[in-house]
Amino acid sequence: MATALALIILPVSGAWADAGSDFKELLSEHWAEASKERVFFRTDPDTFRMNGRLPEFSKAARDRRQAFNETILTRLKSIPEAALSPTDQVSYKLFKYERQTEAKSYSQPGHRFPITKLFGYHTYFADAPANMSFLEAADYDRYLISLADFPRYNREMIALLQEGIDTGYTHYCQSMEDYETSISQHIVADPEDSALYGPFVKMPAQMPEDKKATYRAQGAKLVAEKVIPEFQALYDFYTQKYMENCRMEVAISALPGGAAYYQAEIEYFTTTRMTAQEIHDLGLKEVARIRGEMTAIMKEVGFTGDLKAFLTYLRDEPRFYATSEEELLGRAALIAKNVEGELPKFFATLPRGTYKIKPGARGAYYMASTGDGKTSGTYFLGTSNLKAQPLYALEALTFHEGVPGHHLQSAIAMEQNVPEFRKTLSHSAYTEGWGLYSEFLGKEMGFYQDPYSDFGRLTYETWRAVRLVVDTGMHAFGWSRDKAIQYMLDNTGLSEAGVIAQIDRYITWPAQALSYKIGEIKIRALRQKAEDTLGENFDLRAFHDMIIGNGSLPIAILEEVVNQWIADQKKASS
Repeated sequence: MATALALIILPVSGAWADAGSDFKELLSEHWAEASKERVFFRTDPDTFRMNGRLPEFSKAARDRRQAFNETILTRLKSIPEAALSPTDQVSYKLFKYERQTEAKSYSQPGHRFPITKLFGYHTYFADAPANMSFLEAADYDRYLISLADFPRYNREMIALLQEGIDTGYTHYCQSMEDYETSISQHIVADPEDSALYGPFVKMPAQMPEDKKATYRAQGAKLVAEKVIPEFQALYDFYTQKYMENCRMEVAISALPGGAAYYQAEIEYFTTTRMTAQEIHDLGLKEVARIRGEMTAIMKEVGFTGDLKAFLTYLRDEPRFYATSEEELLGRAALIAKNVEGELPKFFATLPRGTYKIKPGARGAYYMASTGDGKTSGTYFLGTSNLKAQPLYALEALTFHEGVPGHHLQSAIAMEQNVPEFRKTLSHSAYTEGWGLYSEFLGKEMGFYQDPYSDFGRLTYETWRAVRLVVDTGMHAFGWSRDKAIQYMLDNTGLSEAGVIAQIDRYITWPAQALSYKIGEIKIRALRQKAEDTLGENFDLRAFHDMIIGNGSLPIAILEEVVNQWIADQKKASS
């Protein structure tokens, strides 16, 4: 059994059992209510899938969830943490942290932004069927319910956007230009041309033909009469009302209460109490450090110009780009297969869950599996613009999104013997920090043999460091959009179009991009502490199993877990 599992599976005394039973009952009730609401606090938004009636986002529903959360917090106080087993104490700390964070979220205006430049509730809805498994009639029955419920769901989301207009909490105008195309592409004349009709194109072979015909007719009718008209309603609202009231200032802190909201978002995404100034300064320091490593590689390959010239060369050199979707996907698949073969040298526990690689409409990202054994994880790779995905950065990207990155971490979390709420939690600093750490780990695993590929790794690392500078720069220190774009162009290997897309992402999704580097720095620091403390008794495989074997954790609790692991390792070796 892996060391990570030994850490969280311990004998239970009688006293622990009494408090543990109460705690287990509370967790069960909370999970049942969350499952009924279909709203799970702090999960990866990319994992949205339909399952019958859609979540409710009316004010009444929001008030209901707030009241329930307060009830849970009150009941949690009656369960003494010290009376729980060490295993349950970790879950207790985590559950308490989540419920307190959720309580704070109800006083913040984040719900007024159900769309960002990167995504929106409507894109998740339209993309969901392609990431679901339709294996039996019940899957189609639930899906038809979701389609029929979309008008109510859509109107509640439009009401949130209207609340944003009424309070001044709308998105920055320039960042949202042309966003309406993400809506209009789903307004089609023939329902069978809609992405929402996709599940009815290829149906289970064992299903009777007459039943297939019935489902297809019902699906086409719902898409035509319920879904497409609602996309039209959203399009009309967005173009005729929302963009007429978009905000003129880049900084979210320019809005009333915006500075407090930005700090709250920093705490939510980084799970720390760092200030914008501390993060900004850290970013400048990291950019300078990484630039030194990039310069060393430039000398290694014999380039005589400066960094800006080298980045321009990389953007323009044809050999660094795939010439077809098939080539890009094939290269990524080969990288993924090769790194999978090295995993046992660095991890004692590997997941049963699998993942696939597919073209992605909105760039590269990972979508976790459903956890029920019916749907695998998916590493989406943007193929619509091959110039936006350089081959020299493909190793780093694949390590981040696949293994040892997001797939390894999320699949193992779902397979642990922990309370249900822990299996799908996604603290951005932890999950994205692990993804970025995985890019670094790839070098230890023997990859990045081509200096250009190693430079690609550094461009990704500096990209995440630059985020610390530009996100805080724009939202806290008065940077213009153009200044942020230029800073990113000067310090990363991204194309100009890619840079603009990223800056608009940060403007419309404040603080989320800070989580990558903050989390990675902390994970690496904790590893260094373990290595320094344990010396020759440090076991890298056991360390990795412990880090991801406990699932997603906020930074403070992760540090506690690591410190306890170090103490246990010292005791075992003495």
